[in-house]
Amino acid sequence: MTISSPRTWALILGVSSGFGGATAVELARSGFDIFGVHLDRRATIPLAEQVMADVRAQGRQAHFFNTNAADAEDRAKVLDSMQQHLAGGGTVRVLMHSLAFGTLKPYVAATPQDGLNQKQMEMTQDVMAHSLVYWTQDLVARGMMQRGGRIYAMTSAGDQRVWASYGAVSAAKAALESHIRQIAFELAPKGITANAIRAGVTDTPALRKIPGNDQLIAGATARNPSGRLTTPQDVARAIACLADERTAWITGNVIGVDGGEDIVG
Repeated sequence: MTISSPRTWALILGVSSGFGGATAVELARSGFDIFGVHLDRRATIPLAEQVMADVRAQGRQAHFFNTNAADAEDRAKVLDSMQQHLAGGGTVRVLMHSLAFGTLKPYVAATPQDGLNQKQMEMTQDVMAHSLVYWTQDLVARGMMQRGGRIYAMTSAGDQRVWASYGAVSAAKAALESHIRQIAFELAPKGITANAIRAGVTDTPALRKIPGNDQLIAGATARNPSGRLTTPQDVARAIACLADERTAWITGNVIGVDGGEDIVG
């Protein structure tokens, strides 16, 4: 009789493109099955479908949920479904937070209606920062992530730098890094690590939504000592390496994956 070993899963929040999509495929190559959460309309659904196909092409399972990762009821439904898949054995070894949905408006505009309002600020913080805490709480409380777990959250150089209309997202990135530190502190006794990944400027759908993104791309390309932009695959490969069991002493950090971009003034 053949006894199958428990399956090892990764949960990617923001799986349909960019960092999340590339990391899903890279982790599948490393032997992970993938749970993915994304929020796409009909026009962009093919992106998620392609990532799912690429994961399955590695011989791994892929279960994706097209829903709002920042909604408490939707989160509970996803976790319920995940638990059913884990019922026969298996745990979530990796949680990756790569949600990029926020409001890009100046704090102070020529007319009040063109500036950031309270609802937009709170939504940006909730999606791009606070949701990490709630997913972590539920995964640990349900026993779905245990000793050896790895938590990663995508931050950016915008955590400390300013850019026109980027204020709410910048604040969310700073909050996200603070959450990572607190999660790392509280989960260290459980043997679960948490780190933020600060990618260099990367040409993703999220970047293309930032006003003046062409200037960001040109500046990073000229500044990066490696002579090119960071790619989603650069980040995916780094996370796959960091997910190794031998990295248990790396926690609470902001880890740069940028080809040296951040060291150049």
